[in-house]
Amino acid sequence: MPRHSAASPIYTALARLANFNSGRRVLLASRNTSSSSARTIMSSSSSSAATAASVPFQSPRKVVKKVLSLSQSEGQGATVRRSIGGHEVRNLDPFLLLDEFSVSKPAGFPDHPHRGFETVTYMLDGVFTHQDFSGHTGTIRTGDVQWMTAGRGIVHSEMPAADGVQKGLQLWINLASKDKMIEPRYQELESKDISQAEKDGVAVRIIAGEAFGVRSPVYTRTPTMYMDFTVQPGSQLHQPIPEGWNAFVYIIEGEGVFGKEGAAPASAHHCLVLGAGDGLSVWNRSGAPLRFALAAGQPLNEPVVQQGPFVMNSRAQIQQAMEDYYYGRNGFEKASQWSSA
Repeated sequence: MPRHSAASPIYTALARLANFNSGRRVLLASRNTSSSSARTIMSSSSSSAATAASVPFQSPRKVVKKVLSLSQSEGQGATVRRSIGGHEVRNLDPFLLLDEFSVSKPAGFPDHPHRGFETVTYMLDGVFTHQDFSGHTGTIRTGDVQWMTAGRGIVHSEMPAADGVQKGLQLWINLASKDKMIEPRYQELESKDISQAEKDGVAVRIIAGEAFGVRSPVYTRTPTMYMDFTVQPGSQLHQPIPEGWNAFVYIIEGEGVFGKEGAAPASAHHCLVLGAGDGLSVWNRSGAPLRFALAAGQPLNEPVVQQGPFVMNSRAQIQQAMEDYYYGRNGFEKASQWSSA
């Protein structure tokens, strides 16, 4: 999604790009591009967390940082709660941003570019329509996922396609330097096709990775696990997380105890950064279901330089990305003569 808040450095970058566009549309002719935007669902990669345990870990991952995500304006009249990518957690390698978005027509996220990372949009409630400059279009509804690899360049829009409030999560995942200039691609799953499992009062929708012995079909170029758990009152969960991976929890609704039994409960809209250990332990001692997203990924351990919608490894590469977008080259050939419907 674009980041248009006037208080955001991303807004500043997009404002500069808008100025680029005004000259670019007059000066540049369209060029052919071989960017692939075909819908594809691939076999799961090395995001290979073991089956969830039925007993607590000897060394559970404790909560090392707790952040309340506050509402802010983004896009064109939209509202997001930003946790990863905000002031308190700038990034958590390989994760760059997590937004819980809430959008009603005519607000949304109009035409904007990306380079160097992936966006994962997971609809919690409602309908969103996506269009890009290569002709790819798609609509995701409650429970659906769009995993977009921007790679060398995408210009797209994301707009609500139904009345009322449309809600979801968008996660940005960094790409390794060797993958930043790959061709764009999509993986799109309808809700019915997302891997699911249930055990002892805990249900999980597995967007990426493995839980309860069930694996997602999504291919993660940057090794990642991403799951939507619902824990019923009185139930507990012990989910392994690969050693050395960074991990966090985002609470969607309800409240629960995370990390250790004596910890204070955490409630909706809190992001919990997890420390080292064997896995995540969770207890629901409330009288209502607890729903949260768990994300974990293998760190890239590479420099992160971000300018608005571009994430590269050096300032020179960021400058190159902006020039490529301006001049319509190296992946942005179709940008100059495209606008969403």
